[in-house]
Amino acid sequence: MRDADPMQLRWLAAQAVAREAGALARRRFSDASFEVGFKGPHDYLTEVDGETEELIAARLHAAFPRDGFIGEETAGRPAPDGGAVWVVDPIDGTANFARGIPHFCVSIACVLEGAIEVGVIYDPVCDELFAARRGGGAFLNGAPIKTSDATSLANSSVEVGWNLRAGASKYIDLLRRVALWGASPFRTGSGALGVAYVAAGRRDGYVEHHINAWDCLAAILLVKEAGGYVSDFLAGEGLTKGNPLIACAPGLKEALVSAVEIPGIVL
Repeated sequence: MRDADPMQLRWLAAQAVAREAGALARRRFSDASFEVGFKGPHDYLTEVDGETEELIAARLHAAFPRDGFIGEETAGRPAPDGGAVWVVDPIDGTANFARGIPHFCVSIACVLEGAIEVGVIYDPVCDELFAARRGGGAFLNGAPIKTSDATSLANSSVEVGWNLRAGASKYIDLLRRVALWGASPFRTGSGALGVAYVAAGRRDGYVEHHINAWDCLAAILLVKEAGGYVSDFLAGEGLTKGNPLIACAPGLKEALVSAVEIPGIVL
C-alpha cells in the first residue's frame, strides 16, 4: 500500500484537533467559569487560552513529535530538523470570548520551508470548520468556498483590524481611507475569522497595519486557495514578528492597495 502523504495527515489531524479544542473553548465560554486578565491594554487573557493551547500542543506533538510549534501563549519550539512548524492561536477573539460575545475561533496552521501548507479555523459557536491545504482548495464544512466577485470598493465591505502596536492614529487613518474610497468598514474582534470571511465571500477585504502569524496564517491560506489576493505576509520576519496584511477578492487588489497605503507591505 502506498505511504500516506505526510501533509495530508497533518491536514486531517489539524481539523480533528481544532474541533476538539473548539469544543473545550465553547464549554468554558458557556459556563463562564474563568478568570479574565490582561497582557496589556485591551489585550485580554483568560485561563482558557492556556488550557486550549496546551490541548492543541499535546495532540500535535503526540502525532508529529518532530514538528516545531509556535503558539500565542507559549514559547516557540523549533523543528529539530528544520521541518514543519505548527502556528496556533488557541482562541482568536479573546476579548469577545471574555465579554461573552460569541465570535471567536481556534486557528491552526502548518508551515514548511516558508510556505503555508495547512490552514484550519474552527468557530465552535457556529460549528463552522474552515480548512485549506496548499494546492488543494478551501472548504467550509466540506463544501468548496471562493472569494467574492467584488470589483469596486464602492460596493464592498472591508474589515479593518485593530491593534495598539500601530497606534490609534494609524488605525483611524486606515478607517478613514477605507471609508473615503466608498467601502463599508467593519471590525468584529477576530482577525482569523475576519480573513476567513474574505475567503468565504462574506467580506470583500481585510486590512491591518500589523498582525501576528498565529492570528492569520491559517486564514491567509484559505484566501489564497479560495482564489483571493493576499500580501506576502511571511516576507522578512513575518513568521516570528508579524507583518502588515492585505487580503481581498482578486478584483479589489489594485484599488485596496492604493486606498490603504500601508507602509512596509510586501505585495
